[in-house]
Amino acid sequence: MTAQPDRGLFHARSAGACLEDLRSSARGLDDAEAGRRLAAHGANRLPAPAGRSLLARIGTQFNNVLIYALIASACVTALLDHWVDTAVIVAVVIVNAVIGFIQEGRAEEAMAAIRNMLAPHATVMRDGERRSIDAADLVPGDIVLVEAGDRVSADLRLLTAHGLKAEEAVLTGESVPVDKAVAPVSPDAPLGDRSSMLFSGTLVAAGAGRGLVVATGADTEVGHISGLLASVETLTTPLLRQMDLFARWLTVFILLIAASLLVWGYFLDHADFGELFMSVVGLSVAAIPEGLPAVLTITLSVGVRAMARRNAIVRRLPAIETLGAVSVICSDKTGTLTRNEMTVAALAACGHDYVIEGEGYAPKGAVLWQDAEADPREHSVLVECARATALCNDAELQNEGEDWRVEGDPMEGALLAFAGKIQADVSGWERVDAIPFDAAHRYMAVHHRQADGTARVDVKGAPEAVIALCGDERTADGGVKPLAADFWHEQVERLAARGQRVLALAVAPAPDAGEALVHDALSGRLTLVGLVGLIDPPRPEAIAAVAECHAAGIGVKMITGDHAATARAIGSMIGLTNCEGVLTGADIDTMDDAELAVSAVATDIFARTSPAHKLRLVSALQAQGLTVAMTGDGVNDAPALKRADAGIAMGMKGSEAAKEAAEFVLADDNFASIVAAVREGRTVYDNIRKVINWTLPTNAGEALTVIVALLAGAALPISPVQILWVNLVTAVTLGLALAFEPSEPGTMSRPPRPRSEGLLTGAIVWNIALVSGLFLAAVYGVYTYAVDRGYPPELARTLAMNMLVVLEIFHLFYIRNARSASLTFEAARGTPVVWGCIVTVTLAQFAITYIPAMQGVFGTASVPLADGVLVVAIGMAFFLIVEAEKQMRLAFNRLSRGR
Repeated sequence: MTAQPDRGLFHARSAGACLEDLRSSARGLDDAEAGRRLAAHGANRLPAPAGRSLLARIGTQFNNVLIYALIASACVTALLDHWVDTAVIVAVVIVNAVIGFIQEGRAEEAMAAIRNMLAPHATVMRDGERRSIDAADLVPGDIVLVEAGDRVSADLRLLTAHGLKAEEAVLTGESVPVDKAVAPVSPDAPLGDRSSMLFSGTLVAAGAGRGLVVATGADTEVGHISGLLASVETLTTPLLRQMDLFARWLTVFILLIAASLLVWGYFLDHADFGELFMSVVGLSVAAIPEGLPAVLTITLSVGVRAMARRNAIVRRLPAIETLGAVSVICSDKTGTLTRNEMTVAALAACGHDYVIEGEGYAPKGAVLWQDAEADPREHSVLVECARATALCNDAELQNEGEDWRVEGDPMEGALLAFAGKIQADVSGWERVDAIPFDAAHRYMAVHHRQADGTARVDVKGAPEAVIALCGDERTADGGVKPLAADFWHEQVERLAARGQRVLALAVAPAPDAGEALVHDALSGRLTLVGLVGLIDPPRPEAIAAVAECHAAGIGVKMITGDHAATARAIGSMIGLTNCEGVLTGADIDTMDDAELAVSAVATDIFARTSPAHKLRLVSALQAQGLTVAMTGDGVNDAPALKRADAGIAMGMKGSEAAKEAAEFVLADDNFASIVAAVREGRTVYDNIRKVINWTLPTNAGEALTVIVALLAGAALPISPVQILWVNLVTAVTLGLALAFEPSEPGTMSRPPRPRSEGLLTGAIVWNIALVSGLFLAAVYGVYTYAVDRGYPPELARTLAMNMLVVLEIFHLFYIRNARSASLTFEAARGTPVVWGCIVTVTLAQFAITYIPAMQGVFGTASVPLADGVLVVAIGMAFFLIVEAEKQMRLAFNRLSRGR
């Protein structure tokens, strides 16, 4: 490969010269050459940010108020020669650090995997064929196709540009999109004035074009600017920050109480300082939920991975909390609720109705008129429509054996298949100019010319938009007559009522030589040729998902640019509850915000809408107190996606602008994946509540046993080192097990939770008080029983310690089914994670109770079988009490709701 000229001067050279410099052509590179250049230049990626060192990551695990307190306690116990206590405290510190280190690594892996799933794609020409490839595989010399909403993946020298504008604020700070053109500019032009270039990292705001890759990766302009490299996203959310703050203040509060008890015991009760200090240490460890922030973060990380498996990729982690509260989903129709396998099924032209047979994108199938196959030689309008659909098109059909697939827009692929069925010859036509499709004008126009000078302009688009530009219509004999607009609008309604998406086809005189194809030149000059009806059947899984949403109290709104009759027909097929009343974009324009807020709730189908209407609909639904999830794919959808409580971009057909504005990206553009993500969002929130509901009562119960003993001046029922052991064993097992809980059976049969609902509700506070009181009674009850039987202190404390662990295990089963009965086989069966954790804790307790070496370290004694059975029986009694309270509370709630 020849030496590449100065990368910074491509903007000053002609497009043809740039192609020669990089030994490329309009057909693009072949695969072999692209592979050689990829090996030579490397992947099209910016250098990865420098990660934290191993020592820095380990050090952050000790940056915690509790850890400081434990380290200080270990130092004091060492000075007091309590070496066993010192060793256990150090073990607690190390185990917590290891858990945090592993969790942080997995969180970073989860976010790295998500970034890989969100890796941008680029549309290129390879061997003259249009292909979609990973942006990382771009090499200098590639020909890249760009359109509105695309994120530019490399530095490009423009070869063609049609109404092209780019947002370059990331490079120049200029907030207004800049116009782009093919003509070279001065070699000394500053970066912001290089109109013949598109730069990596910028956003295509409007128009379409093609560009030659001149720089990739670190050689791009953005690669030369420091400070633009993204670091690993921290796995945190407002909820986690609030819980971390809560844990910090709770730590301070407990330490103050501990210090007060230390002063009380030493100066008033004249207790031995060493024993008293260890009791206070035990209180601190028992009361402070040191593992709560870590377990909550792990729960969130598990949820991120679960959503990714359901094809819902989380871009902004706080949205996970929101997703569980979604009360209405506003969804696109095409490709989301439907299969996105468009097929031209009908053609209305010159007073004739044609039926088009065939499936998928194969250009095979008969064209019928009056139940007989129509000969294109006798129906010239078929050829004219076929040429219009083939020329006014940016997609390509590719044959892979018996399968045909589309590279580009599926609807345009269906139009190419239709043209292939009529076998229209479109060779020799060269595209001169084009008006790309845009949501603002809702049509596409192309200007083609042949070598002999013959030229034509073809237009396709929304019937309302195209018919408004027409002055004439084509007749059966090939002539023209004045347009009968009312008749064509009736035809649109007729086709749309069948559930078909309708497009209008028109032709216009070509502009004079040297004149550009512009919107103003088309008004009133078009000749309507016909209407094509395309069908895109609903996804079977979307029908089931809509029903699941309704059962979960979640409203579903279909928002589409299609005709009202088409939208109504598809809405009826997928099971929307209110399909009769359809609001169109024109209706929305006539309503003020108050009227729209009322109508938006009562209406399920919105047709002929623009991105601006989406934004108003989101605001209107939110004004009614609803939590809104909104889907979008275009650059103009970005405001609505940002405004929505949960913005969901389409991963397959969505623009990069939409993906960046959204909190979620659907890898498969499937409505069923949205519903699956809502279920996972509810599950994540439920599991976070379960972790909190298990941790706080158990910690409070442990702390109360210490506080009561210290205030009463009595011996501790559980020694400080044993409390340290319990927290060491249970916090890293039982609490963590709840992070992996699956969705409860009734997860999608209850209404959405209010967004304002806090985690520490009155019911939770009551549960903390009840459970901690029962813990205190059970632990002290067993300890008192042992003392009355004359058992040695070691055995009495061993019984009390095992009682505490048994209570925590039974409380785990209670918490796992917080909204349903726990006394069922399904509830008792649990999950492999739960039983793995329980087996681990049980074996650890047997070890500390019966292994002589551990008995000497922790001051335990072997428990007789009868007393062990008694401990388990008390645990079962505790479980039955809290379960009975739960069932009474659930029954009362059902009565209060009038059920």
